[in-house]
Amino acid sequence: MDELIELLEGVRDDVDFRSCTDLIDGKVLTSFDIIQIIASIDDEFDVAIPAAEIVPANFNSAESLYALIQRLQG
Repeated sequence: MDELIELLEGVRDDVDFRSCTDLIDGKVLTSFDIIQIIASIDDEFDVAIPAAEIVPANFNSAESLYALIQRLQG
């Protein structure tokens, strides 16, 4: 999880990713941020996120994003 937090902070260092739970619903992240996050996850975790998984529920918090990564790695 710490790796993911570092990755997210590399995209947006002005967001508290450890506690924010409405990254998408609260319009904290832009579409460009999401593209950067997806590319970084692919590089860092060697996980390709399919288009069907790019939904708010998977990107609203670092925890939900981490769960997505684990599920795709599994």
